[in-house]
Amino acid sequence: MDLNLNGKRALVCGSTQGMGLAIARELANQGARVTLFARNENALKEVVTTLPGEGHDYLVADFDNLEGVRKKALTGIGGGDYQILVNNTGGPAPGKIYEAEISEFEVAIKRHLYVSQTLLQLLLPGMKAANYGRIVNIISTSVKIPIPGLGVSNTVRGAMASWAKTMANELGQFGITVNNILPGFINTGRITSLISNRSKAQGRTEEEIKAEMVSSIPAGRFGESEEIADCATFLCSPSGAYINGTSLRVDGGRTGSI
Repeated sequence: MDLNLNGKRALVCGSTQGMGLAIARELANQGARVTLFARNENALKEVVTTLPGEGHDYLVADFDNLEGVRKKALTGIGGGDYQILVNNTGGPAPGKIYEAEISEFEVAIKRHLYVSQTLLQLLLPGMKAANYGRIVNIISTSVKIPIPGLGVSNTVRGAMASWAKTMANELGQFGITVNNILPGFINTGRITSLISNRSKAQGRTEEEIKAEMVSSIPAGRFGESEEIADCATFLCSPSGAYINGTSLRVDGGRTGSI
């Protein structure tokens, strides 16, 4: 199996914590030069020094500010020779879809779909020139089955999956693959927040909520960010060349569909 990413450059979004950080580290472990992209410069400075290998750097922008992302990316990676793009950012706040304001959808669409489209267009010329491109989107199992209480998130994640599949069909001829990873319950700040919100809404303890969530997973546990990173690295590698336009669930078997 060829996971060697020597000579490859990767832009990893949301890479100061959780799954994004784990992906950045594993790509670096396999030889890629990684550009971290997130909003917390202090965290970025700290993380970039911990990555194995050399030549890593970072960009600072708030993904809720699309114009700021575009300007920073143009300055930092415009015309750069990148072969890997990992789209990953924080999910929308929980809530029932019929209670959601239009502004909530607008913010989420910009943060996820618009930012991903902007970065893809900047990196695409380099991928085409290299006849090698890997675009991996970290989405959610809600692409397969909507998750109760995550109305805005379910909607936007579905849009991202359709965007990715369409892109995969258009770019496959250039040696570029576009795939989605659909994490289940993963030990990150996001899952901690969801547990806390459910606990408050339902008047139950966080321990009860967590136990209930774990009981729904055939594997009997939450996943780890490193397990998401392993999948992402494989999809980004030469060995992932014939996997294109797919949504890979990494959820311990929880999602109740084939």
